[in-house]
Amino acid sequence: MENGQKILIIDDEEVVLDSCTEILQGSDYEITTATDGGRGLKLVQEFRPDLVFVDLKMPGISGFEVLEKIREHDSTVVTIVITGYATVSSAVEAMKKGAYDFLPKPFTPDEFRLITRRGLEKRTLVLETMALRRERELLRENFAAIVSHELKGPLSAVQQNMFVLEQELAGTASEDQKRRLDRMKTRIKDLLQLVDRWLRGMSVDIEAMKENYQPLAVSSAIEKAVESVLPQAVRKDIEIVTSVEESAGQVMGDEGALTEALVNVLGNAVKYSPTESKVSIAWERKDNQVVISVSDTGVGISEEDLPFIFNGLYRAKSAEGAESGLGVGLAISRRIIEAHDGSISVQSKLGEGSTFVITLPAIEG
Repeated sequence: MENGQKILIIDDEEVVLDSCTEILQGSDYEITTATDGGRGLKLVQEFRPDLVFVDLKMPGISGFEVLEKIREHDSTVVTIVITGYATVSSAVEAMKKGAYDFLPKPFTPDEFRLITRRGLEKRTLVLETMALRRERELLRENFAAIVSHELKGPLSAVQQNMFVLEQELAGTASEDQKRRLDRMKTRIKDLLQLVDRWLRGMSVDIEAMKENYQPLAVSSAIEKAVESVLPQAVRKDIEIVTSVEESAGQVMGDEGALTEALVNVLGNAVKYSPTESKVSIAWERKDNQVVISVSDTGVGISEEDLPFIFNGLYRAKSAEGAESGLGVGLAISRRIIEAHDGSISVQSKLGEGSTFVITLPAIEG
């Protein structure tokens, strides 16, 4: 575990610095110390520690300021507070500023060794997680490139050749040949759209999305989703009916991503609804949650297919006059909603329509 991991101890009491260094003597750690916050922050940049112990009560720059600046400089550095002024409020404040743990003075050698080991284990875990995330992103990018090159490229070439063939046969093709050409063009177009949606699903970056989280009114995302789906509904003469509770409240999230999730669900409802019908979307506040429901009177989903509706490979059962397709959009919606600590579920009966229910944690605002 040790492998030369670096520890910085910042405390204005020389006796504390000496005792902490002595406790860890004989280990494989690289240890350095600072007697004030200013010197400590300089060492954070020069020494690049894995773990930093910070005393809260120091002259000049306070321990709280040091914690905040360390987090701004490198949020992966683990910080632990050591202080003789341990109170619940100071511990909470330290945690808010990025501290991993809190060790009140006086402490025993065993307590200090234990918290040191835990802090460095946390640092190792953080770095391993980051490495795995980078590897996952690289794999996703490579896979997306392969899908684009091996599927989208050839399909686009076939589509172009289909257009050329259609022009060459213009005026001479029989009705049967025209129908066959039309079916081929439609299938190729559908396949290209499917590849695009797969690529979109693979490109959803959950971590980047979370960096954009901020308080937002659910009504705003819903209004944008309805506006996006409206042309599709108008073409089928479908009315989108909205019902809102004024106090539905806010959620913490990425408005663009949530809007996309809602567009997928709402567009799915319109797609599988018959012409001249209605699709309803309602939202309300229930205790500490915002609940959104989207209902349609479309083809519905059989009981045996319900467990697979969000896996990205579900194909709706065709009904007379209904469209068919793969549920890639629903899989993307689930990823986005779960990234917002929410959930999505569906209730449906074949031939009677479906109701999708989205639940998100509400915030006060």
